[in-house]
Amino acid sequence: MCGIVGAVTFGNSSFKITNSYIEEMRETMTHRGPDGCGTWISDDEKVGFGHRRLSIIDLSDAAAQPMCNADRSLWLTFNGEIYNHAEIRSELVREGFTQWKTDHSDTEVILHAYERWGIDALQKFRGMFAFGLWDNRKKELYLVRDRVGIKPLYYSIHHGRLTFASEIKALLKDPDQPRAMSEEALYHYLSFLTTPGPQTLFDGIHKLAPGTWLRATTDGTVQEHRYWDVLDHTQPLTNASEEEISERLLSELRTAVQLRKVSDVPVGVFLSGGIDSSTNAALFSEGESEPIRTFSIGYRGEYESYQSETHFAQRMAREVGADYHDRLLTLDDLIDFLPQMIHLQDEPIADPVCVPVYYVSKLARENGVTVCQVGEGADELFWGYSHWKLMLELQYKNAWPVPSPLKKLGLAGLRTLGKKNTLYYEWLRRGAHDLPVFWGGAEAFTEAQKRNLLSTSLKKRLNGLSSWEAIKPIHERFRQKAWEQKPLQWMSYLDLNMRLPELLLMRVDKMSMGVSLEGRVPFLDHKFVELAMSVPEAVKTRNGTLKHILKKSVRGLIPDELIDRKKQGFGVPIHEWFLDRLGKQIQKELKLFCDETNFIQYAEVQRLIEKRQSPLVWYLFNLALWWKKHFK
Repeated sequence: MCGIVGAVTFGNSSFKITNSYIEEMRETMTHRGPDGCGTWISDDEKVGFGHRRLSIIDLSDAAAQPMCNADRSLWLTFNGEIYNHAEIRSELVREGFTQWKTDHSDTEVILHAYERWGIDALQKFRGMFAFGLWDNRKKELYLVRDRVGIKPLYYSIHHGRLTFASEIKALLKDPDQPRAMSEEALYHYLSFLTTPGPQTLFDGIHKLAPGTWLRATTDGTVQEHRYWDVLDHTQPLTNASEEEISERLLSELRTAVQLRKVSDVPVGVFLSGGIDSSTNAALFSEGESEPIRTFSIGYRGEYESYQSETHFAQRMAREVGADYHDRLLTLDDLIDFLPQMIHLQDEPIADPVCVPVYYVSKLARENGVTVCQVGEGADELFWGYSHWKLMLELQYKNAWPVPSPLKKLGLAGLRTLGKKNTLYYEWLRRGAHDLPVFWGGAEAFTEAQKRNLLSTSLKKRLNGLSSWEAIKPIHERFRQKAWEQKPLQWMSYLDLNMRLPELLLMRVDKMSMGVSLEGRVPFLDHKFVELAMSVPEAVKTRNGTLKHILKKSVRGLIPDELIDRKKQGFGVPIHEWFLDRLGKQIQKELKLFCDETNFIQYAEVQRLIEKRQSPLVWYLFNLALWWKKHFK
């Protein structure tokens, strides 16, 4: 796990890529790689790579990066892990690749795999990765992001060159990088708590989409290609019994967990006591002769909005005989962390769960662990959220043969009753326009609420824009490819393409890497995802039980009391803390933001504060702190 950066110039550009240019960008990411660093510049100064190293697999100096092949025609800067690297290395040896300079580096496996199979080598990789590869023979740069988007990769094209990096802060060190807020991205951020790709909140800086590679040639030609879509790899389990499905799921998940134990440094598990993390802990402990290490976060004191789960985590830790560690957070911990949170985020990730993820990562690192397994992905794959029950019901009701004019009449009635800003109005509005009701597992402001919030001038400039525009390409792919055109499949597919890679996985990556800890995600192993997306909706929703088929798979593996307990997401008592002194800081920062920009109306912000709309206010607060750091 590392931080990568690079640049390539186009055409007749006179710009020279130097060591100092790359190193200045590289050194913004020392937290991603405290164990070493490297730089490579081509002889003609038209290409350059940088690397910060967090040593996990093959700790030797021979595995340092940027790395080249034997004749120096290929150069690689790589962030991530290829869990099946030993298997691929053996295949390459059989193919005649017998000269290796490292003992077991997965970085070198990528280089030789590309030499043998070209960019199609990606199909063999099982892991999480983002990398830049320069092919000097073809004068081509490849940028690649893993299938599910576990690792981030940003790029910008300006002034006759392309720059790329693991973090935006590195790109901002380019003296010619334009720095302006993208107004369209801001509009979508207010919908989804994050900026949907390919945009970022920095105008001109882009995210490479999950499962995609980008090829740039020295004449300035840039091409993007989606090399993986889960819907191209599903095999419908319509004739399989529930017993067979549950057994296959557990078998594939067991493989995913075991693969993610591959490491030359200590590995632990984040443990909340829910089904997902408890399953991780149980499978991880299999075959271990020493106690596994688990890490949990709670809060000091009792809060109505968020009940502590540490006793459930302790229960599971006892079950597997784990070496258990926890930390109880306070409001002071949140306030102290805010400047660092904004620094690590690069662009707002308006989920307050960034706070506990950072502190549980810090707890693990302080206890000698460099890698931790995390539970993201299971809820999205197996109908794990309670509000998804409502969304599924609404989607089916929206399919009733009610004429669109009648739905629009209902909208008029809700407006008359002053309900235009409610979620019910928004859901009916979508139905009236023949759009899916579900727009993602994390929604912030509705379209009507955004119109109230935005300044008059910004509303004019964004006239006609809807956040459906960010979802539409995903929906079109779903309609073209999905084997089962049912609402739950759409809900999982949308979150696999947006909420997970842009929100949940980024909070894990940025917060864990902020303390030089690698997070691994077994539930998002691409083989497991393909299998999960092959399970029919009827099996996942049997008896109206959330995570029905996953619970069937793990019953007997973890205690029934953890399987059958009420679902509680990983959260923060933001409402109670908002009423405390955090509220005063929030009001101060939002007033400054509104006074010095012309994006949001403070009168509407005040109304949200007065109504104690704590989550919505937090999303704006995160935005204001980001703006203050990068623009004021």
